[in-house]
Amino acid sequence: MKINKIKEMSSPDLEKELGELKSELFKLRFSLATHGLDNPMKIKEVKKDIARINTVLTERKLKENK
Repeated sequence: MKINKIKEMSSPDLEKELGELKSELFKLRFSLATHGLDNPMKIKEVKKDIARINTVLTERKLKENK
């Protein structure tokens, strides 16, 4: 997911997306441990998306407090 798309989304949508990505990350890690993945780089992509969303949410919270 691109940062421009993330910044366009509203905060509730981002929090919903964050929950979905965390769930997907859990499933990917579980399948990697049990029987392997076709694309192990997917874990890295999901982790980066989670970090991007957390960054945007933190920026918005800091901006609100000013």
